[in-house]
Amino acid sequence: MADVTGPQDGARNGGAKAGPKQDRSRATRQRLLEAAVACLAEHGWAGSTVAVVAERAGVSRGAAQHHFPTREDLFTAAVEYVAEERSQALRTLPTQDRRSVVAALVDLYTGPLFRAALHLWVAASNEEQLRPRVTELEARVGRESHRIAVELLGADESRPGVRESVQGLLDMARGLGLATLLTDDRARRERVVAQWARLLDEALG
Repeated sequence: MADVTGPQDGARNGGAKAGPKQDRSRATRQRLLEAAVACLAEHGWAGSTVAVVAERAGVSRGAAQHHFPTREDLFTAAVEYVAEERSQALRTLPTQDRRSVVAALVDLYTGPLFRAALHLWVAASNEEQLRPRVTELEARVGRESHRIAVELLGADESRPGVRESVQGLLDMARGLGLATLLTDDRARRERVVAQWARLLDEALG
């Protein structure tokens, strides 16, 4: 949450106390976001009410609604928060090993974030109020994932077929994520990741 008080405001309100209070507010917000993603992944949209999330985060329902006035605000912010966290982790990966990059991108679509996002997609397909938020969020996350993938793979999208190859990797990763929802697909996934890394080496040069 942004700090909207200036130096004079802080002095008037007891500036020494403002910092810790803001820190607590940020910590509460983060706990709520993490709890919302965990609840959505475990219980789906129907079982993930604001009250359930607040209880898991260890805060009151009133505190939750102070940070996120509506249920839609809470869950779209939660999925966006974790997507940004995962994107930040992807940016730190070494770029010389394409197999590691492919595996990390696949992990983005096979972990709790993807499971939570999937529940959000299903809910958005039936909730008119939620749909535009989720559509905009997913478009933004998709663009960011593609951009990071291009950077990590050292891909030159001015070459014919390279953009499609990178997008194909992300589409494949999403498909593996769907398969993982029903069965433990790790063994097959490892073979697919290895093959995609070889194909990308050929396609990207």
